[in-house]
Amino acid sequence: MEWQPLDFERPIFDLERRLEDLKNHSDKHDVDLDPAIRELEAKLRETRRRIYGNLTAWQRVQIARHTQRPFALDYIDRCFANWVELHGDRRFADDKAMPCGLAIFGGRRCVVITHQKGRNTKENVMRNFGCAHPEGYRKALRLMRLGEKFGMPVISLIDTPGAFPGIGSEERHISEAIAVNLREMMTLRVPIVAAVIGEGGSGGALGIGVADRVLILENAYYSVISPEACSAILWRDRRHAAEAAEALKLTAQDLFKLEIVDEIIAEPEGGAHRDYDSIAANLSKALRGAVQQVSQLPVAELLEKRYQKFRRLGVFSEGKTVSASAQSLM
Repeated sequence: MEWQPLDFERPIFDLERRLEDLKNHSDKHDVDLDPAIRELEAKLRETRRRIYGNLTAWQRVQIARHTQRPFALDYIDRCFANWVELHGDRRFADDKAMPCGLAIFGGRRCVVITHQKGRNTKENVMRNFGCAHPEGYRKALRLMRLGEKFGMPVISLIDTPGAFPGIGSEERHISEAIAVNLREMMTLRVPIVAAVIGEGGSGGALGIGVADRVLILENAYYSVISPEACSAILWRDRRHAAEAAEALKLTAQDLFKLEIVDEIIAEPEGGAHRDYDSIAANLSKALRGAVQQVSQLPVAELLEKRYQKFRRLGVFSEGKTVSASAQSLM
């Protein structure tokens, strides 16, 4: 798969093309260009270090949305065995934006809940651009209850801009479907581990994100609103999306500091799309550790820790500011 660079990656892309041309010319004409090649390789390493070592929040959002980034089914192929997809919510339809099923992970049968995007127009139409309908969340809940019945842990792979906001989705009660999932996942009597692998948009992500351990890939993001929507509300103009991304504190690094996520999973230099096998190995290792950790807890302790984990989110303290003149009178 040929790399499709983002705008800020153009200097790297140009240097890589020049380096490839130089090597090809050296091989084809049997010319010693080693000094020039080494110089260009050094420049390429420095450019990569400078760009990828100082990514802004908006640049990480762009990487999270990269069309070549591995999607949930790519990870299922590499991290899980004996994947069997189950369909339908037993009420309305099967939502292809949210493939769910059973698989074996670490030698143990588990339930896997995912969001799935498409790589081209045809796939995106089928997958609804990764935006699930109410039936997707009801299907997910059906499988989670199945997992609870048979003592199987639940693994959730999150990658969605948000739940689908269309008329049909509202008619079938998308808000209620997500709210029920939040309530039921909080009391599910089996371990739950969630990983944000790309976009983690609003309630659409949280609808399958109530977990004992929440992991996130290095360049993924998790936010109550997209930078563009935030910009449109605050500035009445989507052009301020980069500023909104910084203000929202939506990057993995910010979320870890705020204790919203429990672990950041390292990506290959340049993003997960540069090396599918490497990032799949990193994700598998992190998921395995998280599942083993929470599986050791008694059910009562598991549920209490899960409850307290989400109760702590958004906690702040409020105090009174006392002026200097008032302090002098005390």
